[in-house]
Amino acid sequence: MTLHTETALAASEPDRTLSLYHLLDPEVLADPYPLFHRLRTEDPVHWDPFLHAWVATRYKDVVTVLHHYSAERTPTPEQLAAMGLASLNPIAEIMVKQMLFLDPPTHTRLRSLASQAFTPQRVEVLRAHIHEITNRLLDEVQGKGCMDVIADLAEPLPCIVTAEMLGVPVDDFQQLKAWSQDFAEMLGNFQHNPERAPRILKSVLEMADYFRSAMREQRLHPRDGLVSSLMNAEIQGDRLSQEEVVANCIVTMVGGQETTTNLIGNGVLALLRNPDQLEKLRSDLSLIPSAVEELLRYESPSQHTARLAPEDTILGGRRIRKRQAVIAVMAAGNRDPERFPDPDRLDITRADNRHLAFGWAAHFCFGAALARIEGQVAFELMLRRLPNWALESGPLVWRSNLGLRGLTRLPLRFGEPPSTMTAA
Repeated sequence: MTLHTETALAASEPDRTLSLYHLLDPEVLADPYPLFHRLRTEDPVHWDPFLHAWVATRYKDVVTVLHHYSAERTPTPEQLAAMGLASLNPIAEIMVKQMLFLDPPTHTRLRSLASQAFTPQRVEVLRAHIHEITNRLLDEVQGKGCMDVIADLAEPLPCIVTAEMLGVPVDDFQQLKAWSQDFAEMLGNFQHNPERAPRILKSVLEMADYFRSAMREQRLHPRDGLVSSLMNAEIQGDRLSQEEVVANCIVTMVGGQETTTNLIGNGVLALLRNPDQLEKLRSDLSLIPSAVEELLRYESPSQHTARLAPEDTILGGRRIRKRQAVIAVMAAGNRDPERFPDPDRLDITRADNRHLAFGWAAHFCFGAALARIEGQVAFELMLRRLPNWALESGPLVWRSNLGLRGLTRLPLRFGEPPSTMTAA
């Protein structure tokens, strides 16, 4: 392709019907995949005039963006003040210290410390305990014959586990969840919502105070967990500041809850909508690890993320200017037929399933091992203990979070457990 052609492509009039802004339509949000399909086939690196950003939807382009583009995209307090949004500065002061929005070497420094609390070996030790928590939650609903999958399992399970991983009181999990949802709404949406800003600001300030208090408590009464790990870590004589510890406890708490909640809720719904796959899984529980990977691909809990071009470059034939925003749509890449045969079909035995649900490269989700185990345990015990799943009638409502895909509730009916089955 010649430079002239590239320049012409970059300057062509964009198709406004392809904008991700259409996700604000509840019907599109309920099923975004036709929009993603159009983007991927008609304009795979699309200039979105509403979002003032490029949108990448092919698998290979999403990998390129996640691997090579800059994550340092959070406005600084100074930039917010210049835009007349100085009231949001307390949020910016925290976000600019979170590893999610940092590039090496600062990102590498923080991630190496935080990852120590989430190694696959350490997380695997928690599997039996996650079984106990899940069984306890299912005990509460098994005799009722119905449940809200979100409120009764998908939300409390990762909340409790995340509190324990952080090393804060488990009794605080409901408050942690409320804060997490507020912060996640800011992470997942494109637009600034002035009506929601005061609540999000309040939640961020309360979270910061909470983790500062947790740090004071752990100086007096040390306990295992991420708070303690970050407080006590030392790199060549350098320790993390209090604000770095607080900022990264917040982002770990949010990521640890939202991804797993959506994995469980979206996964149950996908199985209900594909009864042949549900029965295949129920008849062979050894397929659960494979099924969890396919559910992550098929209904990605995290749908997209933004990066900035580190320099003038070409992506998919489009000229991207330095510091222009590029939205990498992992959910679209996960349905790319060039990478996944018959990508719109749920196949719990799918091989070579290198999906993008947990990101890629340096910013690959360091809590992925924990999310996988929580998902595996949740599906295993639901299938063992709750036979004959059926979706209650009524409309499904998707959360207004455009980037972190999940349901507000999922009413499920089920039959009596087999008489020989125990809850152990």
